[in-house]
Amino acid sequence: RARALLQQLPPQDCDERFCPGLAEEERRQLRAFSARRRQEALGQGLACPVPGPCHGCPCRKCGRRLNKGDPGISVSRLGDQFWHPSCFSCHFCHQQLVDLIYFQQDGRIYCGRHHAELFRPRCASCDQLIFMEECIEAEGRRWHLEHFCCLECDEPLRGQRYVMRSGRPCCRGCFESLFAEPCQACGDPIGADSEEVTHQGLHWHARASCFCCSLCRKPLRGQPLACRRGRLFCSDTCGRGQDASSTASDSSDSAFASAPSPDS
Repeated sequence: RARALLQQLPPQDCDERFCPGLAEEERRQLRAFSARRRQEALGQGLACPVPGPCHGCPCRKCGRRLNKGDPGISVSRLGDQFWHPSCFSCHFCHQQLVDLIYFQQDGRIYCGRHHAELFRPRCASCDQLIFMEECIEAEGRRWHLEHFCCLECDEPLRGQRYVMRSGRPCCRGCFESLFAEPCQACGDPIGADSEEVTHQGLHWHARASCFCCSLCRKPLRGQPLACRRGRLFCSDTCGRGQDASSTASDSSDSAFASAPSPDS
């Protein structure tokens, strides 16, 4: 319950004490925003048996009828309407509302978190609402200007190239040293600026010298291919030729001599 409350009713959305670092103008806007929400949208559902005059009324969410005496949830802000207890949930995230606390907007009920986000963007780093005039938007999410930093080294990334890693930005240096996949052909890391091809969980540079047939060196981008033990072939003929060559000699094609194994 405590975890659900923190998720659905973030304290930083209504109390400036949970928002360190806010400028005075941002604090003023937060206080006004919180007071307006409490006055216009905040309520608590009432769990009660459906009264006789509402016998047969549809559940506001699922539409199935509620009969007299059935357990139901009513809300004062939306008139004589009822929900099944299991249907009394946020319109956006569909989580059941803890302690029946809701915010209403345009006839719909929301948890506090997603009601607030109807009006203000939320920083993907600190989870606070953004009241500044400027923010950074990337990959469908938003950040305070000072919070758009590399997830590993905290280098500010405003105006810089970056790579998204698990929904968070990463600078090119950290990405290439910590997360870049090695090319199955040449063994070098596949950098953030390099085109990449993947097949069966393995990775190659998209350039013709790497993503090519292990035997005849034919470029394979956009072409049919076969993969055997981490090596690419343009046809079964080349694959069989490689198998025969491997049987006759312990040496391997030079392009794959230093390539990591699929398990590395």
